[in-house]
Amino acid sequence: MRLIFVRHGEPDYVNDCLTENGVVQAKSTAERLKKEPITAIYSSPMGRAKQTASYTAEDHGLDINVLDFMHEINWGITDEKKDKGELKYEGHPWSLANDLLEECPEYVGSFEWEKHPYFADNKCTAYYHMISEKIDGFLENFGLERKDGSYYCRKACDDTIALFSHGGSGAVVLSHVFSLPFPFVLASLPYGVCSVTIIEFPSREGEQVIPRFELFNDMGHIDNLKKEKLHFEK
Repeated sequence: MRLIFVRHGEPDYVNDCLTENGVVQAKSTAERLKKEPITAIYSSPMGRAKQTASYTAEDHGLDINVLDFMHEINWGITDEKKDKGELKYEGHPWSLANDLLEECPEYVGSFEWEKHPYFADNKCTAYYHMISEKIDGFLENFGLERKDGSYYCRKACDDTIALFSHGGSGAVVLSHVFSLPFPFVLASLPYGVCSVTIIEFPSREGEQVIPRFELFNDMGHIDNLKKEKLHFEK
């Protein structure tokens, strides 16, 4: 089973859609994925992700299945702490991940990250647990069962599916599926708009499954757009 993860194109955050450039990126991504044997397409419920997915869905003659839990994560002081005035910062998780790993080297590779105040009192941590639980339930539909931090193949599956989502919710999936600390993923595994990441779940029925990256942050199709634009401008 293969999971193709695509981050949405350049966004218009105010209107939750793609910019004109984002539409061009999304169409280029659809062209990039045209030869992939995609059997199903899933998307965050947010407009910018669904719009990005629409071009690939059209090319493959598939409907878009909406996964509400892949909505972009929220962050900042939890309402309880804010009301009590107990936290002196509002936490953008990407910035806090870098701060945490620089200020506290002992957290590099540590799964105790959510106990640190940067994340313990941050709304993004609740999103992390919710998405982690939901993605495991989603993967069960493809015969993959989470157990003791790993996966087991309960039923063989060779589907290739595409999931269009966001920087934050996608980072949660990568952290959970690969059992990597969330701040490490935020700091060390950034990926660009309309990037293509492919996770392979090589498995045999009844055996342990060790997911692996087939591809990460492929933006060749976006880079080609920039080259074409420069050539045209010349």
